[in-house]
Amino acid sequence: MEPYRIKVIEPIPLTTEQQRAEALKRVSYNLFNLRAEEVTIDLLSDSGTGAISADQLAAGMNGDESYAGSRSFYRFRDTVSELTGYAYLLPVHQGRAAERILFSTLLTPGSTVLSNTHFDTTRANVELAGCQARDLPCPEAKDLDTPHPFKGNIDLQALKLALETAGESPVAAVVMTITNNGGGGQPVSMDNLRQTADLCRHRGVPMILDAARFAENAWLVTRHEPGYQDRTPRQVAEEAFRLADGCVMSAKKDGIVHIGGFIGLNDPELAQKCERLLIATEGFPTYGGLAGRDLDMMAQGLREVAEPTYLAERADIAAHLAQRVRAAGVDIVEPAGLHALYLNAGRLLPHLPPHQYPGHALACELYRRGGIRSAELGSLYLGEEDEHGNPIKSAPYELVRLALPRRVYTRSHYDHVARTLADIAKDPHTVHGYRIVGQSPILRHFSIKLAPVAPD
Repeated sequence: MEPYRIKVIEPIPLTTEQQRAEALKRVSYNLFNLRAEEVTIDLLSDSGTGAISADQLAAGMNGDESYAGSRSFYRFRDTVSELTGYAYLLPVHQGRAAERILFSTLLTPGSTVLSNTHFDTTRANVELAGCQARDLPCPEAKDLDTPHPFKGNIDLQALKLALETAGESPVAAVVMTITNNGGGGQPVSMDNLRQTADLCRHRGVPMILDAARFAENAWLVTRHEPGYQDRTPRQVAEEAFRLADGCVMSAKKDGIVHIGGFIGLNDPELAQKCERLLIATEGFPTYGGLAGRDLDMMAQGLREVAEPTYLAERADIAAHLAQRVRAAGVDIVEPAGLHALYLNAGRLLPHLPPHQYPGHALACELYRRGGIRSAELGSLYLGEEDEHGNPIKSAPYELVRLALPRRVYTRSHYDHVARTLADIAKDPHTVHGYRIVGQSPILRHFSIKLAPVAPD
């Protein structure tokens, strides 16, 4: 059962299928552009969508809103320092701000950043710095159906080769994303992190954690990695942070807050450069674009998120939804993680070619039939077309991510999701594809415009 009781409730919108069909047409079939009051179950993202606890709300009431040197900052700094061990901590308003500041400072144009998998904003910030973002997922990640417990790992052999043969595009950093969001929400083992850190240290390349879901990664390590069964998630997380040279963190995930993040570093020169850019673009280093109450709530959330009872329930509700989805006849990326389930839309909708975006088609159908908002992670997210709309590059898999907000929905809400999927799976051939009618050259999935493709 959930290790909490509900104190405050918020009504959720209950709309008709006709209303949802009209809404889809109005927003050019871009689910990001739907209004919140048009969505019944919102699984678009787990970022900033969690429910704060009574203790977090109480901490926020103690927020010190002094422009410089607030008590809230020092409470935040002490909490994060104890967790991560980093000497220099810079608060920012969210994870992509941390990426922008760190990459603008650390990277030089023409260099390369290696990762187990870059997520969308991470890749964008690397490329905006004039650098190449290169993914090196482990071989096990290619098989969506196997229960291998650490598909989020980086390919160590490929990493070693890339570090040794960098050539004209030197490796400026290795970013390890825990858990691996772009790779199906899969965790990274401590052994893989340790070997990656050793390879980086040997070559003088900094290893940076994208630590947005550090606690969920730590929980899965305690469940599946030999030698860690008797460790607490907090102990595993502390070890992971100390293996790296620094981190970027979106606290909107495993900080369980609506806004906030930070950069953690040990290099004083790099930290000083980041601080200068922070002051120019985010705010003074003791608030970093956040209110004092945000810093206090973030500190409390970072303590709560590593509690075994919280993580056990999060894993259990994800497993519950995974079981219901499988029973509905829809395959997912296995094994099920904690922060999201990834539906195999390509397998469910084989009649739709990649350039008709089966993942997006399934996401639109989920909304039309059940008021459920989700996110495509397939050829709309990763693909490319020429100026005439002809496909140049397709994604390796056509997926839909059902991101699970923290402490927000109950099992009955997720049962509604599973029932809607089961309804779609009865006649999947009735789901039609989409074509692009307008897009941005970067992060196109946020602002893209689409239109349905008429069936043959």
